[in-house]
Amino acid sequence: QVQIVESGGGLVQPGGSLRLSCVASGSIFSIGAMGWYRQAAGKQRELVASISRSSSTTYADAVKGRFTISRDNTKNTMYLQMNSLKPEDTAVYYCNAAITDGVTLSRRDYWGQGTQVTVSS
Repeated sequence: QVQIVESGGGLVQPGGSLRLSCVASGSIFSIGAMGWYRQAAGKQRELVASISRSSSTTYADAVKGRFTISRDNTKNTMYLQMNSLKPEDTAVYYCNAAITDGVTLSRRDYWGQGTQVTVSS
């Protein structure tokens, strides 16, 4: 069974840094685009950053210059390096990946369970 799991969230002071990780596991034929989303309390889920298999990236304006998305295709892992964190970054961060299942050969988006990031003094 294919699944993806996020980790690395926590409590950090404004101006601090965190690195989130997302690991895909199971019977995987291939992984296409991946992305990080976040959902703050009372708000809709929004795209934070995305990365193609060839490592082309996009960022939401709110995080541009502060966050860096990357991936290691040999490890089926994606990262989000978050620097200069602000209270407005507080949210549950979710990993998303387009994965072709190695057994069924069906392709669909998979979502992680989310990891809480809290930026507060």
